[in-house]
Amino acid sequence: MRKYFITGLLILVPLAITLWVLNLIISTMDQSLLLLPPSWRPEALLGFYIPGLGSILTLLIIFLTGLAARNFIGRQIVSVWEGLLTRIPVVKSIYSSVKQVSDTLFSSSGNAFRKAVLIQYPRQGSWTIAFLTGTPGGEVKNHLQGDYISVYVPTTPNPTSGFFLMLPRAESIELDMSVDEALKYIVSMGVVAPEMAADKKIITDATAANN
Repeated sequence: MRKYFITGLLILVPLAITLWVLNLIISTMDQSLLLLPPSWRPEALLGFYIPGLGSILTLLIIFLTGLAARNFIGRQIVSVWEGLLTRIPVVKSIYSSVKQVSDTLFSSSGNAFRKAVLIQYPRQGSWTIAFLTGTPGGEVKNHLQGDYISVYVPTTPNPTSGFFLMLPRAESIELDMSVDEALKYIVSMGVVAPEMAADKKIITDATAANN
């Protein structure tokens, strides 16, 4: 009985968590329907609520915003809008900080979360996976002698919380694995081990030979 129960858990728990996360994302994105006038909302037009329509609207707004911001007029509007926000005392500090983080994370030219590294944490002899986020700067850099890096150490099994550390580059080991593989390894608490680089090369070579 215990064996069957555990087998059922192994099948249903990942499915339940996946559905819960998807429901959370979709329900959050559906809030964009509140931007529409009440008479334009699906429940008013169709008489019933359709989950996911708000997600489509959210993606459409994001796409159109990006499309508009890529031309000359759009860039000027964004520039004026950001200039206005940076003149508001409290909003200035919040917006500037969030923008710097988002530019670093989502920009194709950024270096955040591009590499997984191995570091000793929380003590010597105990190792964990961290993500390279850059190098120390500003006043902090003036007090650090040598080549230092900034890393984010995610917690398990929730990688959205973690710790920000600055340590000598020589005390880190760059890993030959993608960020996605490292995240899977962390979330699974080490159960889902990433493939070795040699194994990947063998699979790639075999695939190329078959083609």
